[in-house]
Amino acid sequence: MAKSSRPVKAADLGKIKRYSVAQRPTKSDIRCFGKIVKPIRPFFDSLPEFLKAAEFKKLAVDIIDAKNKGKGIIWMMGAHPLKVGLSPIIIDLMDGGYISHIAFNGACVIHDLEIAFWGKTSEEVAETLKDGAFGMVEETSLYLAQALNESDKDSGLGSAIGEFIVKQKPKYAKYSVLHEAYKKGVSLTVHVGIGTDTICQHPEYDAGLWGQKSHLDFRILSSVLKSLNAGGVVLNIGSAVMLPEVFLKALTVARNLYGKIENFTAANFDMIQHYRPNENVIRRPLTEGGRGHSFTGHHEIMLPLLAAAIKSYER
Repeated sequence: MAKSSRPVKAADLGKIKRYSVAQRPTKSDIRCFGKIVKPIRPFFDSLPEFLKAAEFKKLAVDIIDAKNKGKGIIWMMGAHPLKVGLSPIIIDLMDGGYISHIAFNGACVIHDLEIAFWGKTSEEVAETLKDGAFGMVEETSLYLAQALNESDKDSGLGSAIGEFIVKQKPKYAKYSVLHEAYKKGVSLTVHVGIGTDTICQHPEYDAGLWGQKSHLDFRILSSVLKSLNAGGVVLNIGSAVMLPEVFLKALTVARNLYGKIENFTAANFDMIQHYRPNENVIRRPLTEGGRGHSFTGHHEIMLPLLAAAIKSYER
């Protein structure tokens, strides 16, 4: 008989070595964050009506039209826009009615919470990875665990963490997208993978609770997507895999439950173009009608430009 293999012993997260956020050098600080943009209509009018310049202006007009028609304007985001200081610009667009729903990946809540409490976030991965210190700040894990443990059982991840930040009243709350979305009643969902985020490295991490609440957020997003039909807009900003995959499945659920969801605008913003955003957000969902755009560039330039274009053409 073949010998049965022994089960591999799992790592004991209770024995990990952690340190305080006060000891961590950071790359992102609110003192360097972007400021609210103003209209620059002459600049956009000077651009040629060809290729990406024309597409960019058309996207801004589509977002304005979606707002005026009461259609969904859904922003799906990776964490990079937060780390490069775009929170004030995103929050300003939310205030203006140009964001009706936000879908975060798991990294977003880590960085957004750190910005709210300490006004700084992000670290040099290559440096801290050498000795196993990457992502091992203790306070972030403790706060997120507290947020989930104190939340209502019917709260998704976005609502639970947003409510926690609002209740705690941290010093830099006004820079937190989670805080401002919860305060203003803008729905925000969080879509996580087990093992994809630094929070999974900590002993407080309850995979069952995170998974349950993230699945509730998936169902919320599936419901929200019906607002795209006939004139809505969905943006994927800096998520190469997680949110394009979530979007495809949530759209399947939405079409199964609510019927046709078509003739909307979809746009992908990233520093390089990837397969999944273009297939799962731009191409496959629009086979029955709609408009798809892919814009390549750095978020810290492209998103302020988009905000400026929206303000330049709003009516």
